[in-house]
Amino acid sequence: MERSALSPTRPAPVVPLWIVGSAFWLAVFGVVAARAAGVAENETVATFGVIFTSIVVEALPFILLGAAASAAIAVWVPARAFARMSRLPAPLQVPAAAAAGFAMPVCECGSVPVARRLILRGLNPAAGVAFMLAAPILNPIVLTSTWVAYGSAGRAAEMTAARAGLGLTVATIAGWLIGRGGDPLLRARTGDDGGGPDEPHEHGAGGFVEHLATDFVFMGRYLVLGAAVAALLQTVVPQDALSSVADATLLGPLALMALAVALSLCSEADAFVAVSFTAFPLGSQLAFLVVGPVVDAKLAVLYGATFRRRFVLQVLLVVVPIALAGALLFDAAFA
Repeated sequence: MERSALSPTRPAPVVPLWIVGSAFWLAVFGVVAARAAGVAENETVATFGVIFTSIVVEALPFILLGAAASAAIAVWVPARAFARMSRLPAPLQVPAAAAAGFAMPVCECGSVPVARRLILRGLNPAAGVAFMLAAPILNPIVLTSTWVAYGSAGRAAEMTAARAGLGLTVATIAGWLIGRGGDPLLRARTGDDGGGPDEPHEHGAGGFVEHLATDFVFMGRYLVLGAAVAALLQTVVPQDALSSVADATLLGPLALMALAVALSLCSEADAFVAVSFTAFPLGSQLAFLVVGPVVDAKLAVLYGATFRRRFVLQVLLVVVPIALAGALLFDAAFA
């Protein structure tokens, strides 16, 4: 018998929402106080504020889109559909879920609540993780932006195909390895209920709005915290130091992967940033484009609020070696 996606007896600890909410309002108060005291004129503080605001403004619409998709699944998709899907062999569920990313126009922030809802409704946790990691890379908006960004360099076809292929590979393998143990992946939350095949669920606009508000507020608070971490990293870490390792075979891709984690860019716009790293070979830029949408500073906080402990570490241990190998193979084939 398969174990539940949630641990019924010992829910994993999570940062209480009042702490996250307090941190948010403390940050707001700090911004107001800094402006009143003239501290905001400091270049470092101003840089932090600009980066923090841009990440939040850029990501919140996609959190809303993901929460809406999650609410629609919870309210209008029959539980029986997921019960039937959960009985499919895992060898079919995982790659199919990863490939479904081609049809889901959500970036990395929006894919988290959708994947969580799919797992709660009976999808194999490995398949849920595969979908969550694949959708921000494979969705048509991201692939189109990649094509446009690299069109001026004459590498649109190679980079778009390589990003899609490597992203699908990373998501499928990560889903398999992380979800293979059968242990609960999700942290327990009050009100979590995947619902059995015959259990009624609240339908209609009222149920949709309730689920939408719950998921949006929950994810939005952690997005704010993650954006603050990402902004702090970008403010204090000198990015000029990366240029010294641009030509290094191993350090070049690893440096851009680390930068992708720190920058926390939306996957629908990161290609325009990646193509600007002209000192780095295309393989390193490819690694940047694959790792960033899978795990970055803001996602680490969202993952920590959604999944059990060590999930972020597990993702990194699987994704980084595959992305590095893909970068090296790409450079060997297209250099």
